[in-house]
Amino acid sequence: MSKEELERQAMKSLLAIASAWYDQMKAGEIPSIALPTRTKYNIEYDEGSEVWKYGDKESLRTAATAKSATHLLKMAYVIGFVKQQLIENRSSTLREMYYISEGWKRAKFGAQDESNFLVEDLEILSGVPREGFHLRPEEDGASIYGPMRIKEMTRRGLKTIHCQDDVGGAGYSIPNNVENIEFVDHDAKFVIALETGGMYDRLIENGFDEEFKAILVHLKGQPARSTRRMLNKINATWGLPILVFTDGDPWSYRIYASVAYGAIKSAHMSELLATPRAQFLGLQPSDIRDYNLPSDKLSEKDVEALKAELTDPRFATEYWKKQIKLQLEMNLKSEQQAFAARGLDFVTKKYLPARLSEMGII
Repeated sequence: MSKEELERQAMKSLLAIASAWYDQMKAGEIPSIALPTRTKYNIEYDEGSEVWKYGDKESLRTAATAKSATHLLKMAYVIGFVKQQLIENRSSTLREMYYISEGWKRAKFGAQDESNFLVEDLEILSGVPREGFHLRPEEDGASIYGPMRIKEMTRRGLKTIHCQDDVGGAGYSIPNNVENIEFVDHDAKFVIALETGGMYDRLIENGFDEEFKAILVHLKGQPARSTRRMLNKINATWGLPILVFTDGDPWSYRIYASVAYGAIKSAHMSELLATPRAQFLGLQPSDIRDYNLPSDKLSEKDVEALKAELTDPRFATEYWKKQIKLQLEMNLKSEQQAFAARGLDFVTKKYLPARLSEMGII
C-alpha cells in the first residue's frame, strides 16, 4: 500500500469510528466499542499468515460510566487530532501528542503510557498502523550493515544507498517509516539481528559481514517497530533467513519473541511486524554450560520470568521448554559478550560458524 493509500485508509477508518458513535447516540444507545483483550491468554497462532494474532476474547468499552466515557472522549480527541494532521500533511511524535493533550481539558492524558495504549486501540479498530496516522515514536529504528542496496526518498529526492559501501562504521540508520524504502538488490546469505551494540560492532570490526555475506542488524535492546518491520520486509522480499542473537536471559528471549512472534500489545500488526520464520541463534542456556561462559546467578525476577515463559504459547515448543528448564536447573544467565573471555575473535571464528553450520545456514 502506497503512502497516499495508507493515509486515505487512515482517514476513512478513523472517521468511521466517530460516525458509529454518532449513529449509536442517534438511535438512543450508549456509545461503545469492542476491543480484543490484550493478554498472552488471548493470542492464537494463525495458520494462514503464520503469525500470532488476538483471539476472540473481547472487552466492551462503553460510555455508561464516567471513567469509560472519558476514555471514549479521549479517543475522539485523538481521532480529531490525527484528522487534522492528515489534512495539513504534518506529523508528530507520540510524546508530542501526549503534551498536546494538556490543552484538551477533560480529555488530557494522565501519562504517556495511556496515550500510547489508546493509539494502539485505534490501530486495532482501523486496521491501519500508526505510521498512517502520521504518528511516530520518539526513538528511531536501529542500524543495519551489510551487502544490500536500497533506495530511500529523502528531502533531496530518491537516493540509492549500499549498506556497506555508502555508510560509516555504524551502518545505515533505519528510519521510522520503512515503507519509504525500496529494496533494490543484495549479495547476502542471511541476516543476524543482534541485541547489543557491542556485539554488532564486534562482528563488523572482525569482518564477519564480508566473510560470511551477512547482513547485520543492531536491535538496540527491545527492537523498535521500524526495526521489526525492516526484518519482516527483508525476509518477505528476499527470503533471507533471519537469525536473532541475544543475551542468555529471559528478557532477551522476549526480544527474540517480539521479532519472531510479535509483541502481545501489537499482535494486531503481527503480519507487518513479526517474522515467523526467524530463528533463535543464541545465546542459549546450553551454551553457558557447553562453553563454560562467565555467568551470573538468576534473580528472583529472572526465575519468575522464565516460569512465565513456560506458560506462554509463543514459547510452547520442545526446544524452548528444554532450554528454559535447563536454565532454571543451572540457575545461571550470561551475556553474549561473555564469549570475549575466550578471545575477541572466538565469537566470529568459532561460535557463530559452528552454530550456523548446526542450523544449516552455512
